[in-house]
Amino acid sequence: MSRLFRCPFPLPSPSALRTFGVYASGGLFALGIWFFLDAAIVSKYANGSEVHVRFVDWIPSICSILGMIVINSIEKARLSAESFSFSGSNDAWKARLVLFLGFALMAGGLAGSVCVLVLKYVVNDYPFPTLYFGIANVVANSLIMLSTVVLWVSQNFEDEYNYSLAL
Repeated sequence: MSRLFRCPFPLPSPSALRTFGVYASGGLFALGIWFFLDAAIVSKYANGSEVHVRFVDWIPSICSILGMIVINSIEKARLSAESFSFSGSNDAWKARLVLFLGFALMAGGLAGSVCVLVLKYVVNDYPFPTLYFGIANVVANSLIMLSTVVLWVSQNFEDEYNYSLAL
């Protein structure tokens, strides 16, 4: 069988892509957590700033992290399995519901960080060193969400010719 397109360089194997995706996801997650912890530490020791990172700033990141854990805890085979047990219940809709709740937690975390940024920092017209606390929160939640998507996609690489990107 001849190939339709010839690449001058060899393509990486699916296992190498899967490994790279897992490491890239971990790096994105660590970078997101670093942004948020950096803002929390800077706000703790900021001289002359009356605004600090409080628990309300932590809630969106906690929601995003819980959403990431829920999404990546689901066994991917259960999402498309239409097997019925003896009781007649279908496990696929339960897995899809849990997946939806995980994505809702992540979306709520990102939306919550934007709300905290706008309501706490932008509306009160704080200057940039203080505004960084809210921006870092949004960046952290965005990186956690991107990390989850990268991990989800990289775990779904099956073989060289069959990539399953379906949710």
